[in-house]
Amino acid sequence: MDLLARRGALAVGATGGHGPIPYHVQEYLPGRRVVFRFSPRFGVQGTHRLEVHHRQGLVELCHVLEGHSHGRMVLAWPLVWQPLHDALIDDLLDRAELVLTGAVARPARWSPRVRLLRRVLAARASSQPRVARRRPREAGVRFH
Repeated sequence: MDLLARRGALAVGATGGHGPIPYHVQEYLPGRRVVFRFSPRFGVQGTHRLEVHHRQGLVELCHVLEGHSHGRMVLAWPLVWQPLHDALIDDLLDRAELVLTGAVARPARWSPRVRLLRRVLAARASSQPRVARRRPREAGVRFH
């Protein structure tokens, strides 16, 4: 997940995204909360956030998506991007569980639809010219 760093570390104002979905960091409280605002050019107005909650001796990592789509995203969001986004969040939560506990009790599985969408988008991306990057991307979300 390329959450960070098209322009540096996770910080307020940093730009990033996952896949072709651009956003910027609107709020960042290390170890507690990060809020990403979608770029209006994508066709979704709103935010998604990750929050850490401490409840009754347990730690809960929550993802919240709030917003609405406009233009062609009214159809594209539910048909293409929402299933891909949900799979990405499932992978993120599995990875967090693995890092924190050393195992994943019930690993998420991609649906046939998500596997097909990923293949189609990967083929499309591989047919487009690539721009050289100045430095390697960092991966993952870091809560300090």
